[in-house]
Amino acid sequence: MVRWSEAAAAGGGASALRSAGPPPTPLPLPGTTPGCEALMASSDEDGTNGGAPEAGEEKEATGKRRRLGVLATAWLTFYNIAMTAGWLVLAIAMVRFYMEKGTHRGLYKSIQKTLKFFQTFALLEIAHCLIGIVPTSVLVTGVQVSSRIFMVWLITHSIKPIQNEESVVLFLVSWTVTEITRYSFYTFSLLDHLPYFIKWARYNFFIILYPVGVAGELLTIYAALPYVKKSGMFSIRLPNKYNVSFDYYYFLLITMASYIPLFPQLYFHMLRQRRKVLLGEVFVEKDD
Repeated sequence: MVRWSEAAAAGGGASALRSAGPPPTPLPLPGTTPGCEALMASSDEDGTNGGAPEAGEEKEATGKRRRLGVLATAWLTFYNIAMTAGWLVLAIAMVRFYMEKGTHRGLYKSIQKTLKFFQTFALLEIAHCLIGIVPTSVLVTGVQVSSRIFMVWLITHSIKPIQNEESVVLFLVSWTVTEITRYSFYTFSLLDHLPYFIKWARYNFFIILYPVGVAGELLTIYAALPYVKKSGMFSIRLPNKYNVSFDYYYFLLITMASYIPLFPQLYFHMLRQRRKVLLGEVFVEKDD
């Protein structure tokens, strides 16, 4: 959330992927609604720079880091190293669990503390935008980060019967690979030593990870619907002293519907960014 995603990924989501032109090149489509767009798995793929300035060509990236200042660059480097390590720990834990148990049942419960910590820790990315050390929209970053937290806390954590659904594994794997790629991309970019493989991975992995992550999120929300409807959780019924009502069940339905128009727009935009960076194609934006 879909972060997402990466950014696409998107996230990583979910994370896409950076342009070789003047940094930063935000990938979210200008004509879409950020709040809905960020509900996709790899929302982090779509252009938020989760903790670092966007990396372009070597000289441009170096110039931007000079403008950031030593302290800001040092903090962003530390942040991205920490997040890369955190998601690597999560990936190792997932692989070990499956090798030992031979099943996905119980996987979420075994890694949930690590997942909740590092996904919630990503709230710092909003602060990075607020104080100006990352030149990305606060609104877009906010909804992208919060969409991932929504999936973690208000869906999977809150509705325990769905934690063993196969769809949870889909978005967990998508998020994990996306975030390892995304944060390592930012780290190496800040250090001015970006391996080609990391760049290649960031602009190619989303092709599979983004649809897989989106499918995982949608199927997980769908699996949650019967429990939400039966329990009435997070819903506000009339009459009440505030004279307002809110139905969480229908909110989830609207959330799922928002994927339909926005996923194709964002996905094809990410594909154009990939062609621009890896193949050097130039796209001329037409004025309306």
